[in-house]
Amino acid sequence: MAKEFDVCVIGSGPGGYVAAIRASQLGFNTAIIEKRHLGGVCLNIGCIPTKALLRSAEVFESIEHAGDYGVNVDGFSADFDGMIDRSRNVANKMSKGVQFLMKANKIDVFEGKGVFASKEQVNVLDDDEEVVEEIKADNFIIATGASPRELPNLPIDGEMIIDSERAMQLEEQPDKMVIIGAGAIGVEFAYFYNTIGTDVTIVELQDSLVPVEDKDIGKELGKIYKKKGMDIRTGSTVDNVEKDGDGVKVTIKTGDDEEVVEADVVLSAVGVAGNVEGIGLDDIGVEYEKGAIQVDKETYQTSVENIYAIGDVAGGPWLAHKASHEGIVCVEKLAGEDPQMINYNNIPGCTYCEPQIASVGYTEEQAKEEGYDIKVGKFPFSASGKATGLGHEEGFVKVVFDEKYGEWLGCHMIGSHVTELIAEAVVARDLETTGHEIISAVHPHPTMSEAVMEAVAEAYGEGVHLGS
Repeated sequence: MAKEFDVCVIGSGPGGYVAAIRASQLGFNTAIIEKRHLGGVCLNIGCIPTKALLRSAEVFESIEHAGDYGVNVDGFSADFDGMIDRSRNVANKMSKGVQFLMKANKIDVFEGKGVFASKEQVNVLDDDEEVVEEIKADNFIIATGASPRELPNLPIDGEMIIDSERAMQLEEQPDKMVIIGAGAIGVEFAYFYNTIGTDVTIVELQDSLVPVEDKDIGKELGKIYKKKGMDIRTGSTVDNVEKDGDGVKVTIKTGDDEEVVEADVVLSAVGVAGNVEGIGLDDIGVEYEKGAIQVDKETYQTSVENIYAIGDVAGGPWLAHKASHEGIVCVEKLAGEDPQMINYNNIPGCTYCEPQIASVGYTEEQAKEEGYDIKVGKFPFSASGKATGLGHEEGFVKVVFDEKYGEWLGCHMIGSHVTELIAEAVVARDLETTGHEIISAVHPHPTMSEAVMEAVAEAYGEGVHLGS
């Protein structure tokens, strides 16, 4: 006998579990289906455990440079197994937190893989592909997330070529690692492994690291990573990886030149694709293209009227906070409410390597391509008293404004913990705040956050701390 619900969510990542909670709050009888662990990729093998690993690397790096602060530390070392264990413990704690939230909100949880039998029913399958539950619902929300994308010539085998999940749970720290792709995942793992002593080579097809960011950000990160001893290969591809004893030989091509680099393992970090396969979408007519379900961006309805999709499976940007907001808007629309639509040009992106990267809105290049006459301001953390006192003078804040109307078009940061600063720009842009309103708003001193105000002042020719 099928169990019946008002709303059934497939997938319990930051999109799915938030959508389920909001649905329950709005009075819907709600179910959620999860094939692995509550919290999805983000809480279990993505955002949260990687941040725990990066924090371990930051602590190690701080101790390594303790002498710069007048602190003498002897006999320290990186405990790779301890770092991995802490990361797993953090992930497990967060997953248990989601379990608590499901119980607190009276949401029925079904363990297994959700596969559509019809547009009115999803079957829950166990590991042997046997049906263990039948779920009927008035509305289904697909929140199945995404998985690492594979290059056609470099399939992920878990040994020679690994993905991000494997990279955070290796049994031994590799001496040498080649990372393909310099997006957020690639540069985060590059920082972690390089900091604790692994010889890291980064291979990126584009001409700079973090190519989706403002070009000045990518250039700055490249300089810093080279100082840290990483081998940076931009404008390059990996053409072949072959087994060589206990390691691998990696053929890297740059222009017409080829070079073979030896490594213990290759991390493929070339992006993600939505989990659209094997869940019965073709059988019920849900349309998708290139790993992304096609949806109405106001309601998140798919090509089937009672089926919705949110988060990574509905396309980029592939960000947890974007998925959560889509889940809330989707459910509130279902409930007949009038939620504010998401401004996809005002979703911040954050990369948690050190120095961190945070951005929102147009890059300088994009603003010019859109036809804006722009004002650009940049304030280096080397001129910040707080950053100097912290010993983190690398990086800057860069702002882009429309010259005609004063619209804040974009904000781009690289520096210590700048992911905590970007929200000011997000809220200001949402409120259509002008540059002079930012300048006149009193920012506390000394803080890292005042670099935002200083960058805006520079854009308007009113800066006082750079001597220009």
